[in-house]
Amino acid sequence: MIRNSRGHYDLDEFLKKPLFAHLSTVENDVPKDSPVWFHWEDQCIWIIGTPSSDSFPGRIENHSACAVGIVDFDVKSGKVLHVGFRGHGTVEPFDAELAKRLLRKYLGINEGSWDERFKHLGDSNILIKVVPETVVVRDQSFEPSIDL
Repeated sequence: MIRNSRGHYDLDEFLKKPLFAHLSTVENDVPKDSPVWFHWEDQCIWIIGTPSSDSFPGRIENHSACAVGIVDFDVKSGKVLHVGFRGHGTVEPFDAELAKRLLRKYLGINEGSWDERFKHLGDSNILIKVVPETVVVRDQSFEPSIDL
């Protein structure tokens, strides 16, 4: 279910932007938050994980309920666009082509110029697939009151 509680903007266009998402998970009844890059495809959020250094893949395996929040904010113009997803996540095998689509959004299409950390992803990586059950889309923009 998609709820648009205030204002309107194109969700698919919004999700093409290279914004940070916050993946919220639970471990032992304690909420945890991980800033992540993401890719929107087939009505799902995809996130690259490295189980040896990221703790969120284990949390998703143990408790699949999760939330993803994404905000596009510009203090000068007063733009505040927010999308919140609530659903369940799964740990999926690494898919190099899907990972490249995700990384191109943040690093550009010239893979040769990417930071070395992102050039050789593979078997030590996984993908998190978040299937939203609810999506909240909000335009919370405001008229700026300060001069920056």
